[in-house]
Amino acid sequence: MTLAKEKTLADQVRADFPILHQEVNGKPLVYFDNAATSQKPLLVINTIRDYYEQYNSNVHRGVHILSAKATDAYEATRDKLAAFIGAASRQEIVFTRNATEAINLVAYCWGMNNLKRGDEIILSVMEHHSNLVPWHFVASKTGAVLKFVDLAPEETFDLEQFKKLVSDKTKLVSIVHVSNTLGCINPVKEICEIAHKYGAKVLIDACQSVPHMPINVQQIDCDWLVASSHKMCGPTGIGFLYGKLELLRSMPPFLGGGEMIADVFLDRSTYADLPHKFEAGTPAICEAIALGAAVDYLNSIGMDKIYAYESELTGYLFEQLGQIPSIRIYGPLPKIAGLGRAALAAFTAGDIHASDLSTLLDQEGVAIRSGHHCTQPLHRHLMTSSTARASLSFYNTREEIDIFIKALKETLDFFGGLSS
Repeated sequence: MTLAKEKTLADQVRADFPILHQEVNGKPLVYFDNAATSQKPLLVINTIRDYYEQYNSNVHRGVHILSAKATDAYEATRDKLAAFIGAASRQEIVFTRNATEAINLVAYCWGMNNLKRGDEIILSVMEHHSNLVPWHFVASKTGAVLKFVDLAPEETFDLEQFKKLVSDKTKLVSIVHVSNTLGCINPVKEICEIAHKYGAKVLIDACQSVPHMPINVQQIDCDWLVASSHKMCGPTGIGFLYGKLELLRSMPPFLGGGEMIADVFLDRSTYADLPHKFEAGTPAICEAIALGAAVDYLNSIGMDKIYAYESELTGYLFEQLGQIPSIRIYGPLPKIAGLGRAALAAFTAGDIHASDLSTLLDQEGVAIRSGHHCTQPLHRHLMTSSTARASLSFYNTREEIDIFIKALKETLDFFGGLSS
């Protein structure tokens, strides 16, 4: 008797993602660019359509039924996000255009008002540009000093160096939770514990962690956390900022205009309570509602289950890549990653340019990313201008990894037999 093959998580969910069922250049699409943006399930796609077909209206301002329905759905997403990341209050969730805007909100509303000459901001060499450039602005305006945590020998966050860097001068630590290039999962809970002993605040860039693993901001004890919808099966154009309630209350507004006010006079204004103080103007209503649908979808699967399956996929991906001698993968191997490793591999293959690799792989229907992944300082640190990056999600399969590896070997052979 032949036993039926047990269905994997990907087998269970792939039908929910219509974009995956197509051919590219005559080959079945293998989408391995999830760290750049995730694909969207039918629940999210249909939620967008339902909004525009059934209750498109502005929120908070109208008493008619369409406005009430839109407002309820919009604000329901705030509740869903608060529960999803373990926030203590719905008022701690602020909608932004994306994680970049969320970091800038903290930089301008807290950084510009609380930092002075000689104060220190600790970042790391692996930060995304979105968690570097805003602090360049703040440092240039306030005189604050930027300090950087280097990489440990395993190409992970050097916690021992961080312990030496942090001091009474440290006022802010802003660190990525999961590197979009190295794939390492940084010890954010321990980072927060250490920083708080010196009275410093901590911001966590969770763009690459919120979609892939359970997150609880109260357990981490971060002061702020940011993430983007489009990386977590939701639409583009919206993200969110989590901040501790009293800290957000102490910060002035970022933008002025409608929605964020209590009263407006010709010569002065007073501001609304949280979170609306930071949400000026007509928001991305449909996008917020669809983000709520994405959270519902992820919850229906279970973040523990997603993390376990992606970890299994990651092990298989590294096992297969490890059999190609010319491949150099950046970041820790899954077996020595300590806290675990994200489901991505950034790599180089001898002198072949990453863009050449990705272009030829695209001809085989395989979509990967090439370039510096908005981490130019990290790539300089690694002494390479660019890497190719294959990044997975819970709807990817082992069979797709096999297709990718076969296409990669053929591509390397095209460049001179580097696959053996």
